[in-house]
Amino acid sequence: MDYYHGHKMEKLFKRLEQPKTLEELKLSESFIKDLILKIISSFGTIKTSAINDITGIHWDILEKLLNDLEKGGLCAATGGGFLFSSIQFTITQKGREKARSITEDNPYIGIAPVAYEDYYKVMELQMKDRYPIKIPSEVKEYAFKDIVGVNYAKECMMESCTIGKGIFVYGSPGTGKTFIVSKMPELLPPLVIPKFIEFSGRVIQLYDQDFHKKCEEQPQDPRWVKIFAPFVITGAELSLNKLETNYNMNKGVYETSPIIKANGGILLIDDLGRQRDDHEMILNRLIVPMENKMDNIYVRGIPVIVHSHFIPAFSTNLDISIMDEAHLRRAPLHIFLMNPNLDDVVEVFRRNMEILGEDYDEGVLERFRMVYESKKSGGEGLNPSFAHARDVAQIAQSVRIIRDENSVNIPILEEALNKHVLVVLQRLNIDIAQIASKIRTFRVKTVAVDQAYQVLKDYSPIKISTESNAVIIDLDESKTPAEIAGYLEKNGIKVDNIEVIAESEKELRRTLLEHYE
Repeated sequence: MDYYHGHKMEKLFKRLEQPKTLEELKLSESFIKDLILKIISSFGTIKTSAINDITGIHWDILEKLLNDLEKGGLCAATGGGFLFSSIQFTITQKGREKARSITEDNPYIGIAPVAYEDYYKVMELQMKDRYPIKIPSEVKEYAFKDIVGVNYAKECMMESCTIGKGIFVYGSPGTGKTFIVSKMPELLPPLVIPKFIEFSGRVIQLYDQDFHKKCEEQPQDPRWVKIFAPFVITGAELSLNKLETNYNMNKGVYETSPIIKANGGILLIDDLGRQRDDHEMILNRLIVPMENKMDNIYVRGIPVIVHSHFIPAFSTNLDISIMDEAHLRRAPLHIFLMNPNLDDVVEVFRRNMEILGEDYDEGVLERFRMVYESKKSGGEGLNPSFAHARDVAQIAQSVRIIRDENSVNIPILEEALNKHVLVVLQRLNIDIAQIASKIRTFRVKTVAVDQAYQVLKDYSPIKISTESNAVIIDLDESKTPAEIAGYLEKNGIKVDNIEVIAESEKELRRTLLEHYE
């Protein structure tokens, strides 16, 4: 299909023919010689065909540089056939000493990188006029084949990918936020990226197998790779440091951040607001690359401009107010996912049973439905969830295997339901949001109530109020009376006493134990 490999991509492939001379390669002769010498030294003895496989350098360039290295007494041909590709080279003592010195400064061994100027021009060529995109109907159909219902969400994702604008997805847990956003890259055309870039003698890694999926057709030059539009997801583990490109001393490469890896695709910040670093600081770090489609990395202290043409996607279980107006302008499209339709949840359960290859008895689907059917209609009235449908199907499979049954029956489904923690909690009328909330309420007694109140407003309170002789403040469970007192004293406020007057998690744990007893 032209959408995946059209005239523009074919023209690019012709441009990316394998360089046959150092001039075409645009890398310094010393850099390539050092790379070859490090490879020979690490193997001891190696065939030229293996050097070709590792570096991706054309035979003509390899032959010339290996001959130069041999004349310099750094390596020696030790055998092989008539063809150059079968010749073996071994490292000499002189070569080993030089390789050791080179490796201490730059330990990188691998495929030859692409010159920075070539990377920049090729990416600029691909990203220019990338949007708006006309997405073929068959591409839409393929991308959404696994999504049940939520047609309004599909429309919003198509609009986002058509114009390249960001999207904000919010709603209750289990409504499929992460899953539906993961389908967005399938709406976008592929692109070609270099595996590595060379800048000022250093190597920057772009290609990451965890996020970049190779296409079937590949350029002649093996230093480049054609990939499907990337989907880079990062969640609660995201920190400000992880949004930067950092040097890996063991590999000898600068490992690029999610911002750069997502170029040409989707960058999803999942579970926004759950990160250890302040989410506003993370959002502020993203503003420049979102706005300018460029980001700076620092190589030996020198700023290097790299492309960051990603579509930002944000998902959260929290309220939309977690993002201010400046951030929402970068993600103007939004999807609010409400509790899904019951028919759709039953269909997702059926599909998951089918994916798992599970046979099930007549009545299993109806029994699953009644868990979420309203009490007025004879059901249990639990909140329907796509996540429940997936998880219960998987638990049912494990129960069926352990019981050594041939198919999933109603008793097996009942056991699976009783094993699912969220189903159990709903049946006990326990609000999971409260369980997740680990809040401690403190009474801070002080004669300077008004001053303490103003100072503690900047202490990231969840809730704060005053009494006649104290400030009442709700804080994250990690806070202690000693820390609060120290913070106030640093701000010139004397504290008479601090007591913990409520711990929501302990209270809820006690409620759970009472139910189970």
